[in-house]
Amino acid sequence: MNAFRPSRRWRAWLVAGGVAAAVLTGLAACSSLPVLVPDLNRHSERSVQLGGMHGPLSTADSAAILDRLRRRNPDSDLLERNLAREEALVDSPLTIGNAVRLLQDGPATYQAMLTAIAAARDHINMETYILDDDPVGQRFARALIERQRAGVQVNLIRDSAGTFDTPSAFFRQLTDEGVRILEFNPVNPLVAMNDWAWNQRNHRKLLIVDGQTAFLGGINISSVYSGGSFNKRSPNPPTDEALAWRDTDLQLDGPVVAELQKLFLAAWAAQKGEPLDERKWFPAPRNAGRQIVRAIGSSPEDAYSQIYVTLLSAIGSAEKSVRITNAYFAPDPQLLDTLEAAAARGVDVVLILPSKTDSWLVFHAGRGYYARLLEAGVRIYERQGVILHSKTALIDDVWATVGSTNLDWRSFLHNHELNAVVLGAEFGSQLKAIFERDLAGSEAITLEDWQRRPIGLRLKEMFSRLWEYWL
Repeated sequence: MNAFRPSRRWRAWLVAGGVAAAVLTGLAACSSLPVLVPDLNRHSERSVQLGGMHGPLSTADSAAILDRLRRRNPDSDLLERNLAREEALVDSPLTIGNAVRLLQDGPATYQAMLTAIAAARDHINMETYILDDDPVGQRFARALIERQRAGVQVNLIRDSAGTFDTPSAFFRQLTDEGVRILEFNPVNPLVAMNDWAWNQRNHRKLLIVDGQTAFLGGINISSVYSGGSFNKRSPNPPTDEALAWRDTDLQLDGPVVAELQKLFLAAWAAQKGEPLDERKWFPAPRNAGRQIVRAIGSSPEDAYSQIYVTLLSAIGSAEKSVRITNAYFAPDPQLLDTLEAAAARGVDVVLILPSKTDSWLVFHAGRGYYARLLEAGVRIYERQGVILHSKTALIDDVWATVGSTNLDWRSFLHNHELNAVVLGAEFGSQLKAIFERDLAGSEAITLEDWQRRPIGLRLKEMFSRLWEYWL
């Protein structure tokens, strides 16, 4: 779900008051577009260094591992050029020795998360945007309470806007059992006091169990995800309200979990949460697999979104293909230029975007750019029969990212987001298979057809684009 959805998550007084005030205040500041990224041509003067079970690897060991990775992909220079850029622009390390499990949709992801929670022995750290008081939310609440009673410390960061409709009694049942809950940027200014920053939202989805296993992606904790989007369906098509939600998530084991743990603890400290009891936050590292992974967190306090920089760098280095699936597409000029430049140099750029959405404004704002992209040679498809909520990208089949970040202004400027970058053809082939499966369930948008769209759609696009900075 998009991190700012007044049509569904906010009550009328908040829309009329807070949003209007922020927009009026911000219009003057937005007379020119902000600079979102530094010079993407800047390269690091130091060699790319990997991190393993026992900390940073030597330059020689890092080079040897990267050389083996390149040899598996002899037709691509993506890694060499993109990693050099990432090393200059992103402050988190590449880690080796990880296991990565690709998860699709709510049923599989929830089952894996609940299984990990049930096995927790020391602590559970959880960060989420939406946590609904519904059957799925209550199922998670019971699982967390059971572990808390067993002596496992549970710490939860919930976004105030995302959980605005969740009754206080839902969280009270957790705190009464000893679960530590931190409300991120309270919507109520009386609670936030002098630190009221309601427009900055925590859109991350993260679960860490015992500092050894982590989950991240686009999924919230809500019953809307209960239906699998790839399941066989009744011959009678579902109504819009009954459409399954299509999401993509990761289960991670290995050294990268320590980097995710650092991000959680930093978020807790930055929000001035009560001091946490000492736990085994960083257990003895173990080699869980052979995947190379980088965890990237971004926040409005950063000079620029490191996730955004990484994505632009990867697209800018693409030589063969760019495959993007994203739920909320309201691109800024730099992203548009980067996609068009890739298509102009012969890269096969394919976007899978939603055909149905829970965010009317973002949906139509993004559609307003279809003609420009189609004219540039970008192929656009709209996923049918589901509410698309995935946020993934695959470049040249070897550079992949999965996370919470949408391709809109809000994710790049106003939200705290979290993604993982996975390098290599092994994981790339898995994500490509899911992309092809989504593509088979999508409808192509052609320039000829799009130019014939009715005036009503054009007016909706024009209106929505007026708001894209805030969406």
